[in-house]
This record gives sequence, C-alpha cells and structure tokens, in this order.
Amino acid sequence: MSKKIIDLVREAQPNYGEDIILIKVDGKLHEVSDREISEDSQYDFVLANSDEGNDTYRRSVTMLMLYAFDKVLGSDGKNKVSVEFSLSKGLFCKVRGLDTISDELLSQVKGIMLDAVEKNLLIEKKTLKTATASKFFEERGMSDKAALFKYRISSYVNIYSIDGYNDYFYGYMAYSTGILKYFELYSYENGFVLQMPTKKEPRLTPEFKPQNKIFKVMNDTTDWADMLNLHTVAQLNKHITDGDFGNMILVQEALQEQKIHDIVNQIKAREGVKFVMIAGPSSSGKTTFSQRLSIQLMAQGLNPHPICVDDYFVERDETPKDENGDFDFECLEAIDVELFNKQMNALLEGERVELPIFNFKLGKKEFNGNFLQMGEDDILVIEGIHCLNDKLSSSLPIDSKFKIYISALTQLNIDEHNRVSTTDGRLIRRMVRDYQHRGASAARTLSMWASVRKGEEKNIFPYQEQADAIFNSSLPYEISALKNYVVPLLYSVDEDAPEYQEAKRLLKFVEYFIPCNTQSIPINSIIREFVGGGCFRT
Repeated sequence: MSKKIIDLVREAQPNYGEDIILIKVDGKLHEVSDREISEDSQYDFVLANSDEGNDTYRRSVTMLMLYAFDKVLGSDGKNKVSVEFSLSKGLFCKVRGLDTISDELLSQVKGIMLDAVEKNLLIEKKTLKTATASKFFEERGMSDKAALFKYRISSYVNIYSIDGYNDYFYGYMAYSTGILKYFELYSYENGFVLQMPTKKEPRLTPEFKPQNKIFKVMNDTTDWADMLNLHTVAQLNKHITDGDFGNMILVQEALQEQKIHDIVNQIKAREGVKFVMIAGPSSSGKTTFSQRLSIQLMAQGLNPHPICVDDYFVERDETPKDENGDFDFECLEAIDVELFNKQMNALLEGERVELPIFNFKLGKKEFNGNFLQMGEDDILVIEGIHCLNDKLSSSLPIDSKFKIYISALTQLNIDEHNRVSTTDGRLIRRMVRDYQHRGASAARTLSMWASVRKGEEKNIFPYQEQADAIFNSSLPYEISALKNYVVPLLYSVDEDAPEYQEAKRLLKFVEYFIPCNTQSIPINSIIREFVGGGCFRT
C-alpha cells in the first residue's frame, strides 16, 4: 500500500511547531508533491528551521517575489528583476530600467505576494528537455537561462510555475505559496532588499540593517563583472570555451592587485598607523592576502612584520569550553588579551619585546628568542578572527590601528535569479585546501562546517562594518579552477554518511561550471592558497 507525500505532510503538520517544507525518504531528499511512496519506506520531515528547509524557503520566497513583480511590471523584459547578492539576512535586487525603487511599487508587490500566500497557490514543477527549456526561456526574454542550459550535460531540466509565471531555480522548492508568510521588502540604494527569516527564527523576519560598506564593495564588484561580461556562469563558460581564459584571469588578478595597492595607499594616508589588523571568515584567503599586502607595504618603503593572534592563545587548561564540553578556541576568552595588549603597547613605545609562539601540541605559549623592536618604518600585520573587535586591542590608540575585513564575496551568479552562494564558494575552497594541505576528507570538512559557520556568525560578521577597508578575495573563475579538485572529493563521501546529501547538492552545483586549466593561474594568486603551486608559504 502506498501513500502520497502531500497527504503524509498534511496529516503530520499539526504535530510540528515549524512548517514541513521537504521530506527525506529512505535517506534522500524530495519535494512535497503528489508522488506516492510505499508503506515500507522510511521517511523524515524536513522543517523550515533546518539548513535545507531554510534554503528551500528562501528560494521559494524569491520566486514568489519575482512572480509578484511580473504581475505589476509585466513580462516584456523591459523591467526585469535581477537577484544580485546577499545583504543583511536578505537578497539585494535590482530592476532593469528603474534607477530607484519606490515604496509604492514595493507595497504593490508585497500585496500580491501576501494575496498569493492567502490563496495557497501551487508551485508546480514540470520537466522539459533541455533544448525545449532553452527555447522556452529565450522566447520569454530570459536569455541568461537559455545560455546557461547550453552548457548543461543533463538532457532534462525542471522548471517551476506559480499561477502561469514560469522560472528555473537551482534547488528544491516549496509545494505551495501558503507557507511563505514571512518576508519583507525594503527599498535600498539603487534597488531593494528582500528580507527573509533565518533557520534560527523561521517565523520572524529580521530587521533590515544596512551594510553600507559591504554593499559598496559588492555593488562595485558587480558593476565590474557586468562591464567584463562576467556576471553569470554562462558568461564565464563562454570565456573558457572561446579561448580567452588566460587573459580573463590576468585582468581579474590585476584588479585584485590594484585593490591591495589602494588599501596600502589608505594606510599610508593615515598618520600614525602601526597595526594593520586583518580578519575574515574561513577560506577567505587571509594568508595570501596578508603576504601580498606586506609586499605592497614594502614597495611603499615600510617594513611589515607578521603577527598571528593564535600565538596568544591562553594555556590549554585555561581555554574556555562550549556547551558540549569541547574547547572553544574561537571565543575571545581563548586569547590572552592582557598579554597581547601589553606587548603591542610596548612595541608602540619602541621597546624590545620577546613575542610568543604557541605550541599547539603542548597547548602552551613558548618564548624562544623571537624578539622584535619597532622603528619608524616598521608596521605590524596582525591576523586573527577577533582583529575587527576592539575588545582584542582595547588599550591600543584608535589612530594606530587600520582594520581590514577580507571575505570571498561572490559576484558571479548562476543566472539572474539564482545566486552563487558566498558560503558555498568558501566551502569548496576549504574542502580542496583541507585535502591538499591537511589530508582531510570532504566528509570531515563538511562535518565541521556548521561549527565553523557558527563561530563566524558570532565572532566575525558582527564586526565587518567596523573595518576601515574591505577586500573581496573572490575571483569569478575560481569554481571552474577548483572543479577538477573538488569533484573526486565529493564523490568520495559515502552514501550512508550524514554529509552525503550536502555532497550531492554541491556536485549538482559544480555541474554548471566548465573546468579550466589551473596552469594559467599566477603563482601569487589567492587561489594558489587552495590548489597549491603558489609562491607564498601557507
């Protein structure tokens, strides 16, 4: 005897505090649909407060928003909405043909979205041959999707429909609009932000907090990508197949070098700067960036000295523990803040100081004759996750510090409605690096990623707007460069492993990219930190 998935969900929903958005049948994820499963099948419900559930919710709300804009502005392509990048727990979007977005327009769009929620419209899925889908979207003015399908190996693609509005989305979708109750629209700069719940609070739309510095970096990067015709994966793939990939890499690397040079000029323009403090999330390329920054500082007549905050860990028996009883190496209390401030102030006063080196095997600081005394042209380049937090360097004069936030803020999108997640980009970087340089499996990296992200949310992201400069380490070509490295690692994840579904999702994601030859990548590139062959010690 079999039963429809949708009937199972409807029967079970009253027993759950959060909305059921997907189902896992015999270990595999499925959308909620009329599909039947046998009574022998093992199934679990996926709720909106899970990673997969929240991603599906946000993707579905995005389609609902696009549906509403289509109702208001029409579908002739003159006022096409593009989803640009993540901003303040939401998505920053633009409308082609409109320089500003009025509150009146957003109010109309929101009204249509809420009406669709009330009507509980079906989000229908249909499967088309790839060639048919390409023609389908070309005829509807969605040429970015038609171009994307040109590079698809699969013979079929899935498209989704809400009340006659059709679109393509990478990933699972909700069954209907009825559960998409929580969202908000805010006009911002030359576009608007679609704000949506997080998995932590799936029934609460967080307050929109403008991130003006992050926005400027992302907006500038997006404008540059558009100028070079490198805004979507299809455009990237075309560069690779047309044979101009080598020049494209050199242009992108030159732009990054110019950005580093600009930061050095900002440092030099600030009188009294002695501490360049660098922080960023995992796999942002901090090590390579710090060394390239140091070279540029030397070119300007300064004498940089690297300092790693990790060398100031408290002794192992003094390290705080988290709620699970494990050592919490990422909290500020794991750092000997008193010693760090004492030594940095002494260096600022021109004293000769013996710096510690932390012995991670023994769990203690060691002093092995690593002395430093700063002169007029000396400057410290300090790297650590708390470097943007003034509590780490509370006793240092504000004017003596120049804070830099670095992250791989992906500007490349799959198409105009599907983003390439910044988090996914960093995760792929980390899997390759962990295997290449640390011998860790993809399953191991994936198993740690939630904990890594939790630490970033607590210790890094709240301070990013306090930076004096933001450096975007993302390169549009990098996933094409990393693809041949990461695919075998993802296939190595066992089907019974808890990380299998995530590995499968990432495999599907990298299918969009044509791989490229990494020999063209310069030896000082940030990507060399992950694939190897670089000129810097990492």
